[in-house]
Amino acid sequence: MGLISELKLAVPWGHIAAKAWGSLQGPPVLCLHGWLDNANSFDRLIPLLPQDFYYVAMDFGGHGLSSHYRPGVPYYHQTFVSEIRRVVAALKWNQFSILGHSFGGIVGGMFSCIFPEMVNKLILLDSPLLLLESNEVENLLTYKQRAIEHMLQVEASQEPSRVYSLKQLLQRLLKSNSHLNEECGELLLQRGTTKVAAGRGLRCPRPLYICHYSY
Repeated sequence: MGLISELKLAVPWGHIAAKAWGSLQGPPVLCLHGWLDNANSFDRLIPLLPQDFYYVAMDFGGHGLSSHYRPGVPYYHQTFVSEIRRVVAALKWNQFSILGHSFGGIVGGMFSCIFPEMVNKLILLDSPLLLLESNEVENLLTYKQRAIEHMLQVEASQEPSRVYSLKQLLQRLLKSNSHLNEECGELLLQRGTTKVAAGRGLRCPRPLYICHYSY
C-alpha cells in the first residue's frame, strides 16, 4: 500500500502537513505521531495494516512539514487537540478512528474524551494513561507551572540556527535518542530537516533543535 498523496491543510498560523495512504472510500483513520517525531513515523507500519482503510498521518504544528506556531505561543496538549479538530473538519470527517503513538496517543485520548461522538476506535501505541486521584491535582498544577517556567527559559536562551550536514544531524539525533537505530533516524530526518539555501548543510527545524538542547 503506497503513499497516495501529501496534504497541506490551511490553519490561521500557516498550514498542517499530512500524508495519506489507502482507499479514499475506506473508513478513515487519523495517525498521530509522538513528541518531536513526524508523520514519517508511520511509513513502515501503514503497509502492514489492512488496506481497505484510509490512513492520514498529520504533522503536529511545529513538527515535520507543518508550520510553527508564532513566537510566544506554547505547544500545549490542548492546542494539539484543537489541531485534530481543525484537521478532521478540513477532511470533512464526522467519525473516524485514531491511531496514536506515545504523545500522539495522549493527545488522541484527550480528543476522544472531548469529542467522544466523533471517535469510533482509539488505538494506543506506547501511550500511558493519565489517571489522577483528587490528591494528585496539586501535583499536576505544580508540573504545569514548571513546564511554563521551562518554556520561558528555553525561549530566553535561544541561539541562532546552526547548519549541519545530514550525517552530523543523524549523529546528534541518535545520541539524544538511544532507542532509535540509524535507519529510523534517517527516516525521521527526511521530514524533520530543511535544506539551507547556501551550501549543502541542513538546518534542523525547531522541534528537533529544541529536542537536542532539552536533554
